[in-house]
Amino acid sequence: MRIAQVAPLYESVPPKLYGGTERVVHFLTEALLDLGHEVTLFASGDSRTRAELVPGAPAALRLSHCADPIAPHVAMMEQVFARAADFDVLHFHTDYLAYSLARRQAVPYVTTMHGRLDTPELEPIFRTFPEAPLISISEAQRDPVPDANWLGTVYHGLPTDLYRLHPAQGRYLAFVGRISPEKRVDRAIAIAQRLGMPLKIAAKIGAADRDYFESEIKHLFDDPLVDYVGEIGEEQKNAFLGGAAALLFPIDWPEPFGLVMIEAMACGTPVVAFRCGSVPEVMHNGVSGYVVDTLDDAVAATARAVELPRAGVRAYFERRFSSPRMAEDYVALYEELVAGARRRHGYGRTAFGLAAIEAEDGGEVAEGAMDGLGGEAGVGLE
Repeated sequence: MRIAQVAPLYESVPPKLYGGTERVVHFLTEALLDLGHEVTLFASGDSRTRAELVPGAPAALRLSHCADPIAPHVAMMEQVFARAADFDVLHFHTDYLAYSLARRQAVPYVTTMHGRLDTPELEPIFRTFPEAPLISISEAQRDPVPDANWLGTVYHGLPTDLYRLHPAQGRYLAFVGRISPEKRVDRAIAIAQRLGMPLKIAAKIGAADRDYFESEIKHLFDDPLVDYVGEIGEEQKNAFLGGAAALLFPIDWPEPFGLVMIEAMACGTPVVAFRCGSVPEVMHNGVSGYVVDTLDDAVAATARAVELPRAGVRAYFERRFSSPRMAEDYVALYEELVAGARRRHGYGRTAFGLAAIEAEDGGEVAEGAMDGLGGEAGVGLE
């Protein structure tokens, strides 16, 4: 298949530091290439890929301090749809930015939703574009918008050779993510303090969370058990996660997936995670670690988790969360989209990506295909 992968421009693909969505887009793109598909990646110009790269911005927007991040994304959408005729399917990882243009052309398209969906501003989007085909990254992610046009759920995956099994029990607890109210690094510190174990924190402090860090968290870093190491990139994660006795994932929000959980599992490092969002779907209690509800539960579970067989944690990762499995799941959905489009009416394309939808009786342009404003022009499953 000829597949367009459209990534956000905030981070490179893969990201140099923090960036879960862009990391997943990278793993998916490379796995699709390994399966023999032809992939074009629309992403920032400093991305690294074996696919054809079409830069939507010279470099990742966050690290280049772009003043207006929406503008490059709008321009990139024009790039994508100008080339729509080159592809069998368009796969967006950019939330709702493509919906208006996508419904005005006939190439099958789909959007993986990577974030939380319980914000009130999203409700009018889903109401306005009910036909937009969507893929969730967990079943729990769908809860706020169960009636959206969900085609399937595809769990994230990692290359099996990205991280290696670290069979020896680590010497410290680990926290990876962002310093923000919903990630609850304060809980991680409390767990470490009650167990008397060192805690290493590899986390981004974004501009939006700077005040929270200064007022609520910074003083907690004075504890000698706490070692704040800052943001880390892909090349540092293997040693950081593999050297940990357990990963603490003490979230307090409807986590759509939680990529760091499977990164830790790939190293054989057990996870102690609070029961929010996708956590019960991703975890296997007593195998990959433990799912907990309270701080007391977390302290007790962490003491048990460090004794779990690390080879069993790694084996669980390999069974459920490899990037080849992720790519195969996506290809199955792409094939359904393409087959659905052909069943409906077949489709052709003009040079600018506008649909010339051919009727089955031999070449007539289907009614409404070129009117440019028809709300039913988007292609999805029957």
